[in-house]
Amino acid sequence: MGRLGLIAPIAWRNLWRNPRRTIITLIVVAVGVWSVLSLSAMMRAIAVSSRDASLRLLTGEAEIHAPGYLGDPGVAHRMPVPRGALLHFLQSPSVAGWAPRLRVPAIVQSEYRSRAITFLGVVPRRERLVSDLPASVAQGHYLSGPSDNGIVIGADLAAHLKTRLGKRVIVMSQASDGHLTEQSYTVIGIFDGPQAAEDEFAFTGLLAAQSMLGTGPDLSEIAFDAAEKTDLENVVTSARRSAPALDIESWKMFAPLAYALESLSDTYIVVWLTIMFVLMAIGIVNTQLMAVFERTRELGLLQALGMRPILIVAQVALESGLLVGLGIIIGALLSAATILPLRHGVDFGQFANAAQSYGVGRIFYPKVDLLAFVQFGLVIWILGVVATLWPARAAAKVDPVQAMSQS
Repeated sequence: MGRLGLIAPIAWRNLWRNPRRTIITLIVVAVGVWSVLSLSAMMRAIAVSSRDASLRLLTGEAEIHAPGYLGDPGVAHRMPVPRGALLHFLQSPSVAGWAPRLRVPAIVQSEYRSRAITFLGVVPRRERLVSDLPASVAQGHYLSGPSDNGIVIGADLAAHLKTRLGKRVIVMSQASDGHLTEQSYTVIGIFDGPQAAEDEFAFTGLLAAQSMLGTGPDLSEIAFDAAEKTDLENVVTSARRSAPALDIESWKMFAPLAYALESLSDTYIVVWLTIMFVLMAIGIVNTQLMAVFERTRELGLLQALGMRPILIVAQVALESGLLVGLGIIIGALLSAATILPLRHGVDFGQFANAAQSYGVGRIFYPKVDLLAFVQFGLVIWILGVVATLWPARAAAKVDPVQAMSQS
């Protein structure tokens, strides 16, 4: 430690023998770190936005279905209301909220047009725990309770059907006994959301839907969210243990685009980190090699005076460590200055519809992740020091006699 303290001031002074070269290298490192940290924050924010847009639309973090429902989502595949171990699980602290639903394919018909939809009977109070759609009603109001026999549809579906608030529409679907059933509903609410959701979903009270389809108290699905700071996979495993006869899957199966984006974001970050590190390494190695060649006489003199080759290596590595460390600090500060003004949200604006069609939310929220800053900074610093082992080894191999004979 004493020797390190002795050579540290020398290493720092050596960096500034050629200020222009040092500053250029600092800029290369700082820009590389800034790009890696900023890209990381943006990609993760977009991935989180995509995941939340999918989960808060209707999916929830996991869903429970009767066997066979996922392959044939009709009224024939139903499950009883939760009881026993399953009900105990849903009411446990590991579950933040759950919502029972009756969900079937249907046809909705207005005075002018008809459209294929997904028809859901819901419990409004519970839907608000796992979905943002109840809060997205732009006209009229959401359902008041499970027995409410009004219907809430999307704005795009309302435009296609040429209908509006107060008008009646007819919903047709297959009943539990196999025959076609239909029911007239009054449009009490029109919601805004992603175009795919506006086109597809229509909601009524759970009891009203069960009465229309003749299913009794049976359900099609249960969506639930895991409690905060709990591992979703562990929660899903617990759910499967409580109801082994049912199909229980996490959101990754129901929102494949969001899952793919979340998985690929880390890959993109690693690829970009690799590209930027190669560019930074070229600059760092070039700087240190030039410094070694310019100081051949000095390094030979130091060895002639008794400095061991290992200390020569340590000095050159320390110079690189200081140089890379300073560049990382500057890059991290630039990245924080870039991200912090965006923490209140970045709107996709005119690209919002295109983004939502790919499952990405309209707004994403980049944030400064101190842990990511430390992790990426440490990785870049270690790799930067390792990259200087070549010039450091070259410095340690300088022959004292030949070096001192140079003019």
